[in-house]
Amino acid sequence: MAIGPNVVRWSNETGFVLATAAAAVGLGNLWRFPYVAGENGGAAFVIAYLLAVVVVGIPLMVLEISAGRAERGSPVRTFRSIYKPASVLGWGIVLLTVIIMSYYLVITGWTLGFAVEAVQGNLISFEGFTDGYITLLYFAIVALITGVVVARGVSAIEVLSKFMMPILITIVIILTVNSLTMEGRGEALQFLFNPDFSLWRSPTLWLLAFGQAFYSLAVGQGYLITYGSFLPRTVNLPRASGMVALIETGIAILAGLMMFPIVFSFQELDPGEGTELAFTTLPLAFEQMGAWGGLLGAVFFVLFFVAAISSCIAGMEVVKNAVKEEFQVSSVVATLISFIPIIPLGILSALSFTPLEVEVLGRPFLDVLDLFAANQIVVTSGILGGAVISWCISREDLINGFGTRWYKLAWWTVTAARYLPIPALLLVALSFIF
Repeated sequence: MAIGPNVVRWSNETGFVLATAAAAVGLGNLWRFPYVAGENGGAAFVIAYLLAVVVVGIPLMVLEISAGRAERGSPVRTFRSIYKPASVLGWGIVLLTVIIMSYYLVITGWTLGFAVEAVQGNLISFEGFTDGYITLLYFAIVALITGVVVARGVSAIEVLSKFMMPILITIVIILTVNSLTMEGRGEALQFLFNPDFSLWRSPTLWLLAFGQAFYSLAVGQGYLITYGSFLPRTVNLPRASGMVALIETGIAILAGLMMFPIVFSFQELDPGEGTELAFTTLPLAFEQMGAWGGLLGAVFFVLFFVAAISSCIAGMEVVKNAVKEEFQVSSVVATLISFIPIIPLGILSALSFTPLEVEVLGRPFLDVLDLFAANQIVVTSGILGGAVISWCISREDLINGFGTRWYKLAWWTVTAARYLPIPALLLVALSFIF
C-alpha cells in the first residue's frame, strides 16, 4: 500500500479513533498498565501517570499525528522531510517498534492460547499454560496472522477495529462492575486511589509513569505518525486525538479496577505479579461468576486477542511502511523483511515463560525487553521526536494547523515539545542512577 495521494485513507473520524485506540488498548492498557501500577505503588503511580498523559502525552500525540498527516509517510520519511539528518531518529523509532513487536507477538500468543482454552470451557492458569512450549506455537500463529493482515493494508485494520472495540469496552465494563462486588474491592480502591506521595521522590517512578503514558497513547513508537499519514485533512485533529486519549486512558483505569479487586480477594495473588498479572487474575474472576463465567471468559479472551493483535498490526504497519518506502519493495516483501529481526527476539521472549526460563539479569527476557524499551527508549524517542517537529516546523504553521478554536492547546503543544527534552532526558539519566 503506497503512501501517496491515491492511497486508501481512514473512511472517517470514527474509523481513525477506533483503530488508533485499538493499537494501544489491547496490550498497552489492558495488559501493561495494571502490572506496572501494581509493581510501583498503585495510586502514586496512577496519579503520576494521569498527569503525564494530560500535561505531556496528549500534546505530543497531537504533534505526531499532525506531522504524519502533513508528510504522508513513515517515521523515516516524515523526519527526513522535516529535517534531513533526523531520518536517523526515524530509523531509531522503527528499531524500537521492532523490539516492542518481538514480545507483543508473544503476549498476543498468550491471549490466543487463553481464548482457545476458554472457548473449549477451560479457564486455565498461567502456570498451566506455560508449563510446556505451546507458547512458541501461538507466537508463530500470531506472527502469521499479523503478517497477512498487514499485507492487506489499512482498510482491514479499520473494519476489525470498528467491530471489536465497542464490544471489548462493554465486556471490560461488565467485568469491572463484577470485580467491584468482590471482597477485595476496598483494598483495591485504597491501593489505586489513596497515594503515598513520598514515592514521588523517586525519579524511576516518574520515568515509569511517563513511559506508561507514552506507551498508552502510542507516543514515540511511530504508530501515530503512520496512522496520521492515512488521516484525511477534513478530520478535526485535536478532537479525534482527545477521543483516542480518553478511550485509552479510560480503559487503563478500568483495567486496574477490573484486576486489583481480584488480586486482593485471593491471598495467593500479589499486585506486583508482573507481566503475567492479567493472565493470573482474570481466570479466577470468571470462575467466581458461576454459569455465566465460562461464556463471558470465552468472549473476553477472544476480544482480548483481537485487541492485542490490533496492537501488533499497528506496530508492524510502522515497520512495513518504512521498509517499503525506503527499499521500494512490495507490501508482501516489506512485511517478510520486517519479520527477520523480530522472529529471533520473539523466540527468546516466548522461551522466557517456559521450563527453559530464558533470563537476563535475573528477570525473564521478555520483562527486561519491556522495561527497557517501554520506559527509557520510548520516553527518549517521544521527547526527541516532539522536539524535532516543534523546532523544525515554524511555530506559526504548527499552531495554524490546529485551527483558531484550539489555539491554547496548540501553543502548549509546541511549547512543551520544544522545552521538555532537557528535564525529560535528565529524568531518564537519573533513573539509571537511582
